Amino acid sequence: MSDLLERLRTELPAEALITDPDVTASYAHDMASFCAAGTPAVVVLPRTVEQVQHVMRTATALRVPVVPQGARTGLSGAANASDGCIVLSLVKMDRILEISPVDRIAVVEPGVVNAVLSRAVNAHGLYYPPDPSSWETCTIGGNIGTASGGLCCVKYGVTAEYVLGLDVVLADGRLLTTGRRTAKGVAGYDLTRLLVGSEGSLGIIVKAVLALKPQPPQQLVLAAEFPSAATACDAVCRIMERGHTPSLLELMDRTTVRAVNELASMGLPETTEALLLCAFDTPDPAADLAAVGALCTAAGATEVVPADDPAESELLLQARRMSLTALEAVTSATMIDDVCVPRSRLGAMLEGTAAIAEEYGLTIGVCSHAGDGNTHPVVCFDHTDPDESRRARESFDAIMALGLELGGTITGEHGVGVLKKEWLARELGETGIALQRSIKAAFDPLGLLNPGKLF
Repeated sequence: MSDLLERLRTELPAEALITDPDVTASYAHDMASFCAAGTPAVVVLPRTVEQVQHVMRTATALRVPVVPQGARTGLSGAANASDGCIVLSLVKMDRILEISPVDRIAVVEPGVVNAVLSRAVNAHGLYYPPDPSSWETCTIGGNIGTASGGLCCVKYGVTAEYVLGLDVVLADGRLLTTGRRTAKGVAGYDLTRLLVGSEGSLGIIVKAVLALKPQPPQQLVLAAEFPSAATACDAVCRIMERGHTPSLLELMDRTTVRAVNELASMGLPETTEALLLCAFDTPDPAADLAAVGALCTAAGATEVVPADDPAESELLLQARRMSLTALEAVTSATMIDDVCVPRSRLGAMLEGTAAIAEEYGLTIGVCSHAGDGNTHPVVCFDHTDPDESRRARESFDAIMALGLELGGTITGEHGVGVLKKEWLARELGETGIALQRSIKAAFDPLGLLNPGKLF
């Protein structure tokens, strides 16, 4: 420990090192339940690429593991510390280095908060679409590390589709530049896409070149009430089958709607079994909403209410954004699942999740990026009750098994981390895991970067 600190101090300012155990403990884990976390030896908050390189050279020399972190809003334990590690928190590297309206790119450091970047590019008439629910606090580096999504993915896609290039500090301290600033480019293997979603296991992202889009018109939202999850999912299938491209298509079940009302008195209709929100940011959103409203009615909607203006639309979106927070307030602990299935199987996924909730005697609310088939079942439980905690974990596993049975994946946007290591092996199979491990070994032969995550 003394040797580690002595070496780190040779090229790091005193304020970049945190050794107080009470403070370092607060950096030990992200927001996931049931994920083991160790005790870090030190927390480092670098401000420059050179400081990150110094940390990695020191770690390599002393064979000390390094756990990179953003804002720790993750939900899979990917940012959890291991015993004796260096926690490398990148939140101080928070500069927007460039915004180019001509090239339609932004160049940023990893600690830039998603909402801060969004507002900055909006001022130039541009738009950075990926918008996770935690967009007011999560960082771009964390978004890239977990390949995060958000509400707008049904039209605009996920984080991976906006990362053009990266600067990455490798395990031995070398600096790797991947990708490009150009609109097109196919030179060599696509290391950029490989690094997106790698959860800090291959390198430390220190700069990103991000693609931007022209800022779309303000969107209008429609809310449709359904007597069952099945009829709501039927509406989703009809909307997508007819070729509509909403800017978002979100679903909240009855449990979620009631939780949001309880938390914020939003006045959402508690008599509904499923509430579908659909938005368009097209030149004539009212016409698009009318067409979708007719499809919802044909699928069995009991009421269809289009918003009159952007302010009313934003209120509905705010209700959806607070869904996870509202469900967390239902009880003392939650496990947030992240299973994505083909859109055509969305109804079966929601019905199966309801059956699992009944089988295990638990409250499980579901909010969903319905246009993508990405569901977020939230298992609510009392963490002080051993039996209820056991049932919560078992129900979580049952939900993931259901997703795979329906042709889906164990994670659409939250990542694997610690929480889903076993399930990653089941999804990828023996050959897939072996190949992933060989890629890890090529980037990090000593296994120092975020050990114990993914596999």
